[in-house]
Amino acid sequence: MVVVCAMCMMSGSLFAQSGTIDSKFGLDSLKTLQMASICSQYVKNKQYADALNSWRYLFFNAPAFQMRTYINGETIVRDAYNRTKDAKYIDTLMMIYDQRIKYFGKDPRYGEAYLLGKKGADLLRYRKNNRESVLEAYNCFVKSYEMTQGKTQPNVLRNMFNSAGTLLKMESMETSAYVDLYMKLTDFLDNAVTMAKDPAPFKDAKGDIDAMFIDAGIADCEILTNVLSARYEANPTDVVNLKGIASILRRSECLDGELYANVAEALYAAEPDADAAYSLAILFGRRQDYDKMEEYLKAAIEKSDNAESKSEYYLKLASIKLSKNQYTEVKKLCNEALKGNPSSGEAYILIGKAYAAYAPKYGSEDFDHKTVFWAAVDKFQTAKRVDPSQTDEANRLIALYSQHFPVVKDGFFNGLQEGDTFTIGEWINEKTVARFTKE
Repeated sequence: MVVVCAMCMMSGSLFAQSGTIDSKFGLDSLKTLQMASICSQYVKNKQYADALNSWRYLFFNAPAFQMRTYINGETIVRDAYNRTKDAKYIDTLMMIYDQRIKYFGKDPRYGEAYLLGKKGADLLRYRKNNRESVLEAYNCFVKSYEMTQGKTQPNVLRNMFNSAGTLLKMESMETSAYVDLYMKLTDFLDNAVTMAKDPAPFKDAKGDIDAMFIDAGIADCEILTNVLSARYEANPTDVVNLKGIASILRRSECLDGELYANVAEALYAAEPDADAAYSLAILFGRRQDYDKMEEYLKAAIEKSDNAESKSEYYLKLASIKLSKNQYTEVKKLCNEALKGNPSSGEAYILIGKAYAAYAPKYGSEDFDHKTVFWAAVDKFQTAKRVDPSQTDEANRLIALYSQHFPVVKDGFFNGLQEGDTFTIGEWINEKTVARFTKE
């Protein structure tokens, strides 16, 4: 009996041994395990207020114990802040990120870069009106980006540009630096969209960053020209620089000035690829030289191996063909565009417009002409279904051309009533449904 008790005492003594704060179980291994069990149970039951004391022990006395301490800590501390609105809990949340980086920053998946992204996001969430906090958030995102490079998550890029926009408004970032950042991020995202297995998150981030850039109030052509002219003059033959400048000027529709002309021509001279050809096409379009515009659009299509970009080129060319009343070409080009981007509402809009414009030439009777508007409206309906951004324009066109549907009595004399299937012939070659207006 004495021997057994002695062994138990020895075992307990070994198990409850003290250590250093940086050791696996912290200062007191037995207490660490007890506090971890208590904290885990409270968190499991969503009793976050009750979990606070046991969590504090782990955080301050066994920081290297396990990553779960920090994951639970975020939940517990956010709950405390939401209940009290006491700013000290935001300080604690930042401490959680910093200490987790110290002890678990080398985790291959949830390491320092990941944690910097989270810390920056929370600084923006809770202290977006504090200049120093926004600057700290921005630096977190920049460091996260630099650490991950090609593997940076879209949210980090989105938040980085969001924080940069806030700093711009606070007059803590120069306009030129903001534009440089925009060019850097959009270039990264353009490549990511092409290379990623799932490009959708990168497309969404790019759309959000484009919108933030426009909303920042510096997309004014005079401001951009001043900023970008200096950039152009510093590197007038650098292809990457020229492409970035051309891209911003196109997105901001600042195409009438001398800068865009110089950049477009220099770009094509330096590297006559699809992007350079497209830049010149847009330039000649602004000058209303549509033959030249068509020439360079065809060159861009021929040189491009990017399906989405090629889709855009086809649509621009289709618009020219529509203005020249070449309706069959409009449909052919739009169908090519849809191969690269099946969700292009603009392609369906253009096909519908081509149908509507051709209507007076279809058939021999007034009734024949008016049936074409059924097919046109079908295309506008499809446009807003596949691309919600086209809803307003599609609805406007639907309202406009629905007025030209045949009247009921004309349908009666032609053996048709509401809802009957009907085929439009010739190059249109569409099955549609009969619809009528009132007398």
